[in-house]
Amino acid sequence: MRLDKFLKVSRLIKRRTVANEVSDMGRVFVNGNPSKPAKQIKENDIIEIEYAARTLKVKVLKVPQGAVSVQEAPSLYIEL
Repeated sequence: MRLDKFLKVSRLIKRRTVANEVSDMGRVFVNGNPSKPAKQIKENDIIEIEYAARTLKVKVLKVPQGAVSVQEAPSLYIEL
């Protein structure tokens, strides 16, 4: 699954266009490397998102195949 889609489906970022913009600005890292929106995400990848006031670091537990409910979204990752 693409990075921008995973960020949206997991609700780490609310909209895919915002996920694209943040990735293009170089504020999203996968396994320590700046990543573009098309980066393929796998289980056990570490994603860091730099917000204005803080940095969120999560480990991918599961990559979904399709849509995910709001209740299911937090089960896709664990915050580090």
